[in-house]
Amino acid sequence: MSSLTHPLYQHHRHWMTRALELAQTAGEAGEIPVGAIITDRQGQFLAEGTNHKERDRDPTAHAEIGAIRAACDRLNSWHLEGCTLYVTLEPCPMCAGAIIHARLQQLIYGIDDPKTGAIRTVLNLPDSPASNHRLQVLSGILESPCRQQLQSWFAQRR
Repeated sequence: MSSLTHPLYQHHRHWMTRALELAQTAGEAGEIPVGAIITDRQGQFLAEGTNHKERDRDPTAHAEIGAIRAACDRLNSWHLEGCTLYVTLEPCPMCAGAIIHARLQQLIYGIDDPKTGAIRTVLNLPDSPASNHRLQVLSGILESPCRQQLQSWFAQRR
């Protein structure tokens, strides 16, 4: 069985596809198109988020933060152990910190962010000595559609 047909890869594609749909909605609303989904320990939907910085006039209103807040609210706990976050773009330092502090088990993202990526590209916060939690990271799920979506959105605004 190839890695592309493996059931776990298909599971990741499913949730990243949903994150891309959320990102599309954010982009149509004038926000940078980033979408995030959190699944529980059993791989079932728990929460979602999109960028709302413009709408809320809030620099912390990133997709990841919205999804984390919603998941914590739903679980009535700030501990998200065993949960997985899917996001279309590599998280920034603020979001990486929130992911670590929420104790998420796994982060799966679509594309690297060469400007502010704080997981593997510019910084590596999860593996930093300052991190008090170890995070499993997988990148490149639906990389081409994630990249195309962001590039198209920015091209329309230039």
